[in-house]
Amino acid sequence: MKIQKFEDIIAWQKAQELAVLIYSTFKDVRDFGFKDQIFRASVSISNNIAEGFDRSSDADFTRFLYIAQGSCSEVKSMLYLSVKLNYLESENANGLLTNVSEISKIITGLIKSIKPNHSKF
Repeated sequence: MKIQKFEDIIAWQKAQELAVLIYSTFKDVRDFGFKDQIFRASVSISNNIAEGFDRSSDADFTRFLYIAQGSCSEVKSMLYLSVKLNYLESENANGLLTNVSEISKIITGLIKSIKPNHSKF
């Protein structure tokens, strides 16, 4: 069954949920540079999935999926930093890291389903 709209993509749905969790988790952090960066990175995941889906080719969609995957890595990096800066307890960070890793794996599967022999390089 072909996906008709980006809202049906599981990775997009989970990325939206992650962004809401990130916003609620860090809403009281006073380090506005940190907060802005992790907010932007978390929103970028679902936005790139959506934007890529509505592009004209599988190659464009795949390119945007790689960007979304890069945003997953950025969120993960920021979560590790949040623990080191004492903005978040490691147990809470681990739960969010699990969510991000799951989204990244789903994106990888989506990339493979679009172009099975596609390589990043």
